[in-house]
Amino acid sequence: MDKILIRGGIPLHGSVRIRGAKNSALPLMAATLLAEEPVTLHNVPCLHDIFSMEKIIMEFGAKTDFNGRSMTIDASSVDTYVAPYELVRTMRASFFVLGPLLARFGKAEVSLPGGCAIGTRPVDIHLKGLEALGVNIDIEDGMVHAEGKMKGTDFDLGFASVGATENLMMAACRADGVTRLSTVAREPEIVDLAELLNEMGAQISGAGTDLITIVGVDGFTGTEHQVIPDRIEAGTFLIAGLATGGEVTVLNASAKHLASFLDSLRSAGAEIGVDSDRITARAVNGIRGADISTLPYPGFPTDLQAQTMALMTVCEGASQITETVFENRFMQVAELVRMGARIEVDGNTARVEGVSALSGAPVMASDLRASAALVIAGLVADKGETAVHRVYHIDRGYERIEERLAGLGADIERVRE
Repeated sequence: MDKILIRGGIPLHGSVRIRGAKNSALPLMAATLLAEEPVTLHNVPCLHDIFSMEKIIMEFGAKTDFNGRSMTIDASSVDTYVAPYELVRTMRASFFVLGPLLARFGKAEVSLPGGCAIGTRPVDIHLKGLEALGVNIDIEDGMVHAEGKMKGTDFDLGFASVGATENLMMAACRADGVTRLSTVAREPEIVDLAELLNEMGAQISGAGTDLITIVGVDGFTGTEHQVIPDRIEAGTFLIAGLATGGEVTVLNASAKHLASFLDSLRSAGAEIGVDSDRITARAVNGIRGADISTLPYPGFPTDLQAQTMALMTVCEGASQITETVFENRFMQVAELVRMGARIEVDGNTARVEGVSALSGAPVMASDLRASAALVIAGLVADKGETAVHRVYHIDRGYERIEERLAGLGADIERVRE
């Protein structure tokens, strides 16, 4: 098992290219199960979760070719609709195969998912939506057994679940008639999926709003598609630059996808420059405390909450961070406190009192975004060495993060424990 060693206190400077969005690439890969011709995805990140999804798709009988940052998936020979626990236990995104398998075979057997321990994240909205489409659902021994001929319907999700929106979009693509999904997620990843599905032959409108309309079609063709940039990775690198008192530019990024986050950084005293697909962040006069509350898109993203907390530990004054999306997403707090941070948690709210400096310490990553927060804290700590353990969490969402931070001037390395 690897760990990351950091000797902090060095301001980061320079530019870093942002990879394709993991949270977009995974459902896009699942969507290729609908096509009877090869689909090529460009700008695919080289991450553990991507390789896991590729393995799942291959187990169904699809052929894949991952060359550079382009992945071609030929699902024409897919011959099974069963995804057992052994395939999906490590990654929640594997549940995305449920919708495409139902659309293709009229039946599917998929294990209930695993993933980061940041909350219960039930799949009840996925299943209720499928039942509204006419699917019979039975759960037995941790397996979802789904079967039925889908018919278009009106369904209100009640909560803007990203995963449920994506699964129901893919399922409804082959339902008879028209499906209208309301109170849906509006994230850029939803729009990216809709664009791929339309390129494959679907008829979807309204993606990016709270009402998506889907006209069912009979079949899907091959296509080529560019995965959108990873807005969470971009935000993480910008925070790292600000926390260390440096200046970092992210390339191949979308400021539009990060509007609420960038506004929050500005309110905390950061100077943000945007030039086409380049975003630069610096803090000439330091970062001051700010209050943030996570919300579904276009609000402040929950996936940047932990990293922002790491930044606020060394800002001027106090900050209040309220987590409204997941009920267990302050798992980084105890480790940050061990490094000298002053944080008090009351329910879903954390109060952060800025300190002058953090100290290096051995810390344990608990989930993907918490691990990124600990790396940022290690970059800030100007005393001692920080050792981040369980870095397999960070490898799920950041490609060779230690090499890219080193390119910005960080004293950081990965070592085998």
